[in-house]
Amino acid sequence: MNDTIKYMLDDYNCSSTAEYINALREIIQELALLGLWRSKFFEHAAFYGGTALRMLYGLNRYSEDLDFSLLTPNPDFSLEKYGNSLTKEIRSFGLEVDFTKKKKSTSSNIDSAFIKTNTLQQLITFNADTTIFGNIHRDQLLKIKLEIDINPPEGFKTETSYIFKPIPYAVRVYTKPNLFAGKMYAVLCRKWKNRQKGRDWYDLVWHVGHYPQLNLKHLEYRMRQSGNYHDSTPLSFDKFMHIANTAVDSVDIQQIKEDVIPFINDYEQLELWSKDFFRQAISRIEPVFE
Repeated sequence: MNDTIKYMLDDYNCSSTAEYINALREIIQELALLGLWRSKFFEHAAFYGGTALRMLYGLNRYSEDLDFSLLTPNPDFSLEKYGNSLTKEIRSFGLEVDFTKKKKSTSSNIDSAFIKTNTLQQLITFNADTTIFGNIHRDQLLKIKLEIDINPPEGFKTETSYIFKPIPYAVRVYTKPNLFAGKMYAVLCRKWKNRQKGRDWYDLVWHVGHYPQLNLKHLEYRMRQSGNYHDSTPLSFDKFMHIANTAVDSVDIQQIKEDVIPFINDYEQLELWSKDFFRQAISRIEPVFE
């Protein structure tokens, strides 16, 4: 095993298959960001979403995807340009991955790609006890989706943040009030095959406990662009609170618990989840207008 990968893996203290898979995913995510930095990606784009919250601000749950936004709209932008840089970077640390551009079947503001690797093959390189991998098929793939908004809504700000492993490097990221706006948009508007993502609700609770300031204007731009807000008047905080509490009324508590369980280690906190709990969480949000 590569010495740097061993050093990174030591941070996780893995003892189960799920913990090793989560660690593998996160290490590849960090190496992918390093490859993007080397290729000047962050001169054109900013990092946001749950993985940004975890890597940069300490969100205590694992996250699957890497989400980005262009700084200015560009319908011709493609992640494919960065595929070679990503794979070269990750392979230089002894992990074998492939980069696949996702073909669009419909017109979309999102450009997507995947980093893929053989799960069992990579976990064996971690020198872990192979007896805990009995339920992993030899052809099972670990996939990390990369998505970038090529027509981003207005009203957001970014800043530079730093990641210090495997080496120090810089990423451009949404400021915290705009990260929260993106997360609230996911809570209020994201549809996932008729299922609600407990990960989004989990992140909402984390935000109100750590960074409760929300850029209401950027949230409004997101909702208008997607057709989820049609009112001729601006989105006031009172209107936002009404929309948010309506979302709480319709949430399936058991369903969102089941969604988030694979991504956290402390399940006891989910016992608090109820509609009253989320109403009180939402009441702690502080609106800002950047």
